[in-house]
Amino acid sequence: MAGCRGSLCCCCRWCCCCGERETRTPEELTILGETQEEEDEILPRKDYESLDYDRCINDPYLEVLETMDNKVGLIFSSLGIKSVGLFVDFFVRLFTQLKFGVVQTSVEECSQKGCLALSLLELLGFNLTFVFLASLLVLIEPVAAGSGIPEVKCYLNGVKVPGIVRLRTLLCKVLGVLFSVAGGLFVGKEGPMIHSGSVVGAGLPQFQSISLRKIQFNFPYFRSDRDKRDFVSAGAAAGVAAAFGAPIGGTLFSLEEGSSFWNQGLTWKVLFCSMSATFTLNFFRSGIQFGSWGSFQLPGLLNFGEFKCSDSDKKCHLWTAMDLGFFVVMGVIGGLLGATFNCLNKRLAKYRMRNVHPKPKLVRVLESLLVSLVTTVVVFVASMVLGECRQMSSSSQIGNDSFQLQVTEDVNSSIKTFFCPNDTYNDMATLFFNPQESAILQLFHQDGTFSPVTLALFFVLYFLLACWTYGISVPSGLFVPSLLCGAAFGRLVANVLKSYIGLGHIYSGTFALIGAAAFLGGVVRMTISLTVILIESTNEITYGLPIMVTLMVAKWTGDFFNKGIYDIHVGLRGVPLLEWETEVEMDKLRANDIMEPNLTYVYPHTRIQSLVSILRTTVHHAFPVVTENRGNEKEFMKGNQLISNNIKFKKSSILTRAGEQRKRSQSMKSYPSSELRNMCDEHIASEEPAEKEDLLQQMLERRYTPYPNLYPDQSPSEDWTMEERFRPLTFHGLILRSQLVTLLVRGVCYSESQSSASQPRLSYAEMAEDYPRYPDIHDLDLTLLNPRMIVDVTPYMNPSPFTVSPNTHVSQVFNLFRTMGLRHLPVVNAVGEIVGIITRHNLTYEFLQARLRQHYQTI
Repeated sequence: MAGCRGSLCCCCRWCCCCGERETRTPEELTILGETQEEEDEILPRKDYESLDYDRCINDPYLEVLETMDNKVGLIFSSLGIKSVGLFVDFFVRLFTQLKFGVVQTSVEECSQKGCLALSLLELLGFNLTFVFLASLLVLIEPVAAGSGIPEVKCYLNGVKVPGIVRLRTLLCKVLGVLFSVAGGLFVGKEGPMIHSGSVVGAGLPQFQSISLRKIQFNFPYFRSDRDKRDFVSAGAAAGVAAAFGAPIGGTLFSLEEGSSFWNQGLTWKVLFCSMSATFTLNFFRSGIQFGSWGSFQLPGLLNFGEFKCSDSDKKCHLWTAMDLGFFVVMGVIGGLLGATFNCLNKRLAKYRMRNVHPKPKLVRVLESLLVSLVTTVVVFVASMVLGECRQMSSSSQIGNDSFQLQVTEDVNSSIKTFFCPNDTYNDMATLFFNPQESAILQLFHQDGTFSPVTLALFFVLYFLLACWTYGISVPSGLFVPSLLCGAAFGRLVANVLKSYIGLGHIYSGTFALIGAAAFLGGVVRMTISLTVILIESTNEITYGLPIMVTLMVAKWTGDFFNKGIYDIHVGLRGVPLLEWETEVEMDKLRANDIMEPNLTYVYPHTRIQSLVSILRTTVHHAFPVVTENRGNEKEFMKGNQLISNNIKFKKSSILTRAGEQRKRSQSMKSYPSSELRNMCDEHIASEEPAEKEDLLQQMLERRYTPYPNLYPDQSPSEDWTMEERFRPLTFHGLILRSQLVTLLVRGVCYSESQSSASQPRLSYAEMAEDYPRYPDIHDLDLTLLNPRMIVDVTPYMNPSPFTVSPNTHVSQVFNLFRTMGLRHLPVVNAVGEIVGIITRHNLTYEFLQARLRQHYQTI
C-alpha cells in the first residue's frame, strides 16, 4: 500500500484516470493532499511545513532580549539589493545592445542582398544560447524558475518552501533572468528582482550562508523565522522599489501582496529599506550611464518618463472627467483579458505538470528552447512582413530637464526603419525589435501614430506568447510583459477614439498607461500597491484617480471568473496558503471540530530514551509539555526521583485563586489598617494547609477513576482503552523538535541521582547556532548518550504559547493563527488540560469544507 501511494503521488497525482486507484472521499483527499478528479482541483499537500513566527520566550531568549536590533541588517539589505539591480541592469543592457546591434546591421544589409534568412539565423543563435543558459541554471536550482513572487508570498504567509531564500537560488535567479531577458523571451526582470531582494534580505543580515559553510561570523542575532520574515518583507519591498523607483509602492506591495503578519514598527523599517535601495541604485545608475554622480536621474530599472502634452497642441489634456467613463470600460475589458490570460496559463501549467515535469529534466530545457524558437520566428516575421510604414513626428522634444531629454532620445533612437523610406518607420518592428522597456516608452511617448491593425496584431501575438512563456523553466517576470501588452491595448483604444469617433483632446500616452494598468490589474489583481507604484513611476499625482478606478474595476471583473495569477500558481503547487479570512458559514465549526486529538507529548523531566523514541517515531515539529493528573501522586513523591520532579513542577506551576490571593496579601503589610495586617497574618499562617484542605489535591481526587500510571520512559500500549489513551494532561508549554534535538546533541541532561539544577545551560546563541538547518535525530550517534539520563526541558520550552478553548469559533481560531503567525495552536480546556492541537493544515479552505460536510452529516 505504501508503494502504491508513492506512485500515485509521483505519477498519477495529475492524471484524470487510473484504473486501479481506489475511491476516496473528499475528506480523505483533503488529508492526503491529492487531486479531486471530478473538479480537477489540486488540494493542499501535507508535505509543506509551516514557519514559526511566534517568539519562543524561554530563558535563553530573555537573556539576550535587550541586545537585539535590526536597523543595521536593513541597511546591509538595501545595499545588497542595489548591487543586484545594478548587475542585472548592466548586463541585460549590454547583451541586448550587442544582439540587436548585430541583427539590425545584418537586416539592413540583407534587405538589399536578399539574405534575410541569415539574419534570422543570427537572431536565433543569440536567443537560443541565452535561453539555454537560463534553463540550465533552473536545472541547478528549480526554485529559481518563474518570477518568485508566489514563493515569496507563501513564505510570508508562513509556509516553508524549501530553498526559496538560499544563496544558490539568488545566483541562479539573477543570472537566469539576465539570460532570459537578453534571450528575447517575453519576460521581465522586475518580478525576479522582488524574489532576489527577499533572498538578500533573508541571508545578508545573518552574515552566514549554507552554501558558504566555511565562512563563519560570530553574529547570533536574527536567527529565527520571525526575524527572517521581517527581513524578507523588507527585501521584497526594496526589490519593488529598485525595479520601479517606487519606495512607497514597494512598502505597500509587501503589505498587500506578501506579508500576512504586520506590525507598526515594521512599517517604517521597510520604508527605510526601500528608500535606501531606491536612492543608492539611482545614484550609481545615474553616475554610470550619464557620468553625473549625485544627479539622481534614473529612479528605477523601469522608467515611464514624464507625461506631458506638446506645447503646440492647445486642445490636449492628460485626461478629463469625460475620460473616466472610457477608463471604467477599459478596466472591465482589462479584467476580462486578465481572466482569460490566467485561465489559459493555468491550463498550460496543468498540462506541464502532467506531461513535462514527470519526464527527464532535459525535456524542460527543450520546451524552453521551443518557446524561444517560436518567439524569435514570430517576432522576426511579424516585423518584416506585418509592419506598416508610418510618418515620423516632427515635434519630439517634451520638457527641458535632462532626464526627459534622455527619455525622448531613447524613444527616437529606438525607432526601426526596416523596409521603410526616409522619414518613416516600421511600427511593428519598432515594438518587436526593441527591449520591452523601450517598447513601453514608444507606446507612452511616441508622437507618431501606430496603425490600429499593427497594434491589434501586436497585442494578440504578444498576449499568446507571453501566456505560453510564463511557467517554463526559466526565471521570468510578468510585470513588464503585462504592462507592454496592456499599453498596446490602451494605445489601440486611443487610436480608435481619435480616428473613428473624433475625440481630438485625447492624449494617447494616458490611454496607453491606463490600458497597461487595466491589463496588469486584471492579471495580478493588485490595487493599492499597484496604484502607488504606477503613480511613483510616472511622477504624476493627477493619474491617481484614473489608475485607482481602473485597477479596482479590473480586479472586480477578473475576480468574478478566477483568482490572480500568483494565487493560481500557489494553488497549483498545493501550498496550504491561509487567506485573509474564512467564510461566514465556517463559524458553525468550533476548535474541537478541527483539532487533532492524537497528541505526542513530553514531560518537563523526561529520559533521553523516551525523547529519542518520540523523535524517531514521529514527524511532529512541536510537542506539548504536560504532566498527568494522577490520583496517587503522593505515593510517587516518596519514590521515583524522576516522577517526583515532574509532580513538583506541576504543583509549582498551577495557579489557583487562593494562591494568587496569598501572594497579593504579601503587599498588604504596608497598609496601616490592623484589619489588613491581621488578614495578612492569617493567610501566611495558612500558607501550608493541611493535606485534606489542599485544593490541588481535592481537584485531582475528583477524578472518579484512577488513570493508569504512565512513566515518562513508557510508551503507550495498543491494548489501552480509549480512556487510558486520552487521559487528562495538564498543559505547561510547547517545545520544538529542533530544540529537543539540539539539547540531545549538546548533552544537556542530568542523572537521576542529581538535582535538575546541575543540568548544563545553553545560551541563545548556542540554541540558534544551527538555524535554519538543525541536526536530524536520525544522524545522532546514540552511543554517546546514556538513555537513563534525564532532560529538563522547562528552561527551553515556550511556557506561554497562544491557546484557544475547545468552544472557540473557527473564525476566531483562524484570525488568531494567521494574524500572530503561529505554527501550532494548542486547544486547552477550562481546567488547563490540553485536548488537541491545531496546525496550518487544519485551517485550509479544503480541510474546513470537509469538516463542514461532516458537521452537516452528523446533525
